[in-house]
Amino acid sequence: MSLRRRTVEVLVAAGLLGTALAPPAAAAGEGQGRAVPLRVATYNIHAGAGMDNVFDLDRQAAELRSLDADVIGLQEVDVHWGTRSEWRDLAGELAERLDMRVSFAPVYSLDPQTPGAPRREFGVAVLSRYRIVSAENHEITRLSTQVPDPVPAPAPGFGEVVVRVKGLPVHVYVTHLDYRADPSVRNAQVADTRRIMAEDREPGAGRRQVRQILLGDFNAAPAAPELAPLWQELTDVEPGGLTYPAQDPVQRIDYVAVSKDSVRVRDAAVAETLASDHRPVVADLLLRR
Repeated sequence: MSLRRRTVEVLVAAGLLGTALAPPAAAAGEGQGRAVPLRVATYNIHAGAGMDNVFDLDRQAAELRSLDADVIGLQEVDVHWGTRSEWRDLAGELAERLDMRVSFAPVYSLDPQTPGAPRREFGVAVLSRYRIVSAENHEITRLSTQVPDPVPAPAPGFGEVVVRVKGLPVHVYVTHLDYRADPSVRNAQVADTRRIMAEDREPGAGRRQVRQILLGDFNAAPAAPELAPLWQELTDVEPGGLTYPAQDPVQRIDYVAVSKDSVRVRDAAVAETLASDHRPVVADLLLRR
């Protein structure tokens, strides 16, 4: 039976999610010498709070550890933001607990409430077991939640890192698209995303193949018209489950998407957990040489 048809909750409870996603011997041998395996995940962590709206970073760290992913994209990440997350650096703490490297890309970076305190930041992050060669915080169109009467304007929070996996450079992007019912801002954000990712595929990039992985909360269903342009260059891993809300989900708005010509999808799943108000998506990939 395909992993997409399995009940991931049972696998997680039994501690077998890693086993279920592990490559069969034949599949591993097939790619040997020509492809490199990589497990990735995306998770909107709801600023450390679970479906019960209780802040519990221990619970989320345990869930992330159970995914056994090499690279993880996180959304709704607080860094010294406020009382809801105990003024803690969630990106740094999760990286330390999982023994991973971290790159944080703030959407908002505000002055502290008291002099000398760290800046109050909220955004997205990438955790990686592999070395992060470079990192950038790109601007895309946003409708701010921090100012009255906002208008769409360029703002940071589209994170990109280049990680080196068994000698292969991989571009990993993490994003959080607009949540409003009106898709106009998401339309602009998708256009910005495609422009930024296209720049890395230009001949001047100096690579025969550019391996690209987009992780994020897109706040739209796979068939949404505003997402359609993404599927021209990217493949949705189609994990076969719904992601939001975490309890009795009714839609899939969380994604792992990969470049069609240089990354192959071997399997994917949605993990059933109430550690956030979203469920994580995890995927096993093969990077083509």
